[in-house]
Amino acid sequence: MQKAYLSKITILFILLLAIPTMSISQEKLHTKFEKTKGQETVTYQEGISYFTLLANEFPEIEIREGGATDSGYPLHVVFFSVDKDFDIASLRRKQKTIILINNAIHPGEPDGVDASMLLLRSLAEDPSAKKKYKDVVLAIIPFYNIGGALNRGRFSRANQNGPTAYGFRGNARNLDLNRDFIKNDSKNAQSFAALFHSLDPDIFIDNHVSNGADYQYTMTMLATQQDKLGGALGKYLQEDMMPKLERMMAAKKQEMIPYVNVWGTTPDNGYEQFIDLPRYSSGYTTLFHTLGFVPETHMLKPYLQRVEATYAFMEVMLDLVAEDGAKIKQLRKETKAKIISQEMFEVDWILDKEKSRKITFKGYEGEYKESKVTGQKRLQYNRKKPFTKQIDYFDHFTATKLVKKPQAYIIPQGWHQVIDRLKLNQVAMEQIESDSIVEVEAYYIADYKTVDKPYEGHYLHYETQVRPELVKIQLLRGDFIIYTNQVANRYLVETLEPTAPDSFFNWNFFDTILQQKEGFSDYVFEDVAWELLQQNPTLQKEFNEKKQADPEFMGSARAQLNFIYIHSPYYESAHLQYPIYRML
Repeated sequence: MQKAYLSKITILFILLLAIPTMSISQEKLHTKFEKTKGQETVTYQEGISYFTLLANEFPEIEIREGGATDSGYPLHVVFFSVDKDFDIASLRRKQKTIILINNAIHPGEPDGVDASMLLLRSLAEDPSAKKKYKDVVLAIIPFYNIGGALNRGRFSRANQNGPTAYGFRGNARNLDLNRDFIKNDSKNAQSFAALFHSLDPDIFIDNHVSNGADYQYTMTMLATQQDKLGGALGKYLQEDMMPKLERMMAAKKQEMIPYVNVWGTTPDNGYEQFIDLPRYSSGYTTLFHTLGFVPETHMLKPYLQRVEATYAFMEVMLDLVAEDGAKIKQLRKETKAKIISQEMFEVDWILDKEKSRKITFKGYEGEYKESKVTGQKRLQYNRKKPFTKQIDYFDHFTATKLVKKPQAYIIPQGWHQVIDRLKLNQVAMEQIESDSIVEVEAYYIADYKTVDKPYEGHYLHYETQVRPELVKIQLLRGDFIIYTNQVANRYLVETLEPTAPDSFFNWNFFDTILQQKEGFSDYVFEDVAWELLQQNPTLQKEFNEKKQADPEFMGSARAQLNFIYIHSPYYESAHLQYPIYRML
């Protein structure tokens, strides 16, 4: 594989300069990145043109449109298949190991775009690579955030060392697409979901550039949190796959450590794993038992080095999958089978600060000096003082919320935004054929908090608490029932259980139930309230006890009338009743 793309890109540039009589065929396959000696990245149009050129030159490569995006331009997918078979159903029947690579979700981080161009060209030109990777298929999204790629400039990445110009983080609707995989506000995310489920990839890679601390490494890795994967698949990731990837990267002189999740301080005393909630790309793909990886090259390293490291990681992943592909597919198959009958699900996690493991960390001494700007102490890394030491890495999480799955969820057909997202994620569901009354477990929203400022177009709820009750509800013909005997069980629990951090409730899809639609006029309800108290001694007792225990309540006539109102038949049952029901 090194024939077409040497491990040191700088050597390639020297060779290019030494061959002024290069053929037109060779010259046209060199990328803008190479021609500018690692200083520039392609525009969206240049990138698509290059991937199209590769598809025209090599029968093992195909480019196709993969759905709509908010920008108006289509999402593209580029395939590499040694046997020239690009039919997804056929590839899955052949038991090919499928790797899905996503680039430019943040177009200011274009490392993966240029590295993917070089990788595809190398694979297509190298006969030994074709033999080696005959059972592996690559599917590459060249530009996921097309709107952001078109919004090109030089200053939006204030802390980043190159390239000279690049795209913007927000998409055509100014959404951060790496927060959109559950809520699916963008057409990009909807197209991604359709592609993802069509491919059912074994491996997912989402190429990024880091922010935060300074250190010696070019590549850091955010692998999906192993406790969430669970079972044999999680164990394989933690104990086998990640150590092997780190060794393989080191052999290429590209040492790699876990993503440095540190902000405003130094990592000297250890750091904790970033937990990828389902809103993020690898958190989302984990819900469907795909091994997810987010390579994070270091922002302060030159662009040439970052692209080289990204290339190296994709190459070592190919090598690992060529060896372990059958094992990975078998582990995924077993995990999918178990999830169908699994009863208990973890839906939230907390870091276990009692458990850590030692990792070798190569950093720079941090010093605090007086800022010339603010006059306050500021952190400065001294690159003249590198160090290597053993530090604690905290990557164990304990579940804080466990949910027992119901036999089925019931969703009234009016909640079409949620139903559409479930269908998009290939959730199996049936429509009820006739009106009926059934007993179900219903949640009432007992408490929740909401962020003060909008987050990706939503006022996200958190710390949600529910009160379950058995109730009888009226189901109408056309309402949906979703049995929890399917591979999508984890996705169902994470989105439909209100207490899960990235539930549809917490993403505001059910905010209309939080508002009372009916009420009362005090002067009219006074007489009704008196009659209700006279007719219901239990209510009278609870009312008197609350007045005695709560001075503020005692001093508010409105609060007292409202207490009686919400304990009366006049109070609407829909208020705070979560409208997705559980059949036990």
